[in-house]
Amino acid sequence: MPGLAGAVRDRLRTMLKIRKPRSLPRRGPKPGVGAKIFKDDVRMTVQAGMSHELWRWLQEQGWREVLFRPDRRRYRDVPTAWVTRLIDSAPEERAALLDAAIARAVYRAGQRSGAADTTPPVISQSE
Repeated sequence: MPGLAGAVRDRLRTMLKIRKPRSLPRRGPKPGVGAKIFKDDVRMTVQAGMSHELWRWLQEQGWREVLFRPDRRRYRDVPTAWVTRLIDSAPEERAALLDAAIARAVYRAGQRSGAADTTPPVISQSE
């Protein structure tokens, strides 16, 4: 019954608030297209066209590739249009674009968030 013991221990650690925050993973090579990268509670998908120089800059900002499976943490996803804008931007515009992209990141559908959902409600036009 290691599964049950692990689940009980996990809940006990949560209730007693004795969890340790994860340290920043080591820097690694540029991830492939389609890989997920994260910083804190924000995540984006690597797209074609991301240069090594952009990846090094993102690593300096604290971004790392998601390497652990299954990753059960909850992330706000950066819209792909903003990732494309970041890839196509000049180096001097990156910081402002990254801040704007993070501001527009939302929890994906079906993913529970600890905060209020920021997506607008769907209004039916059937009346």
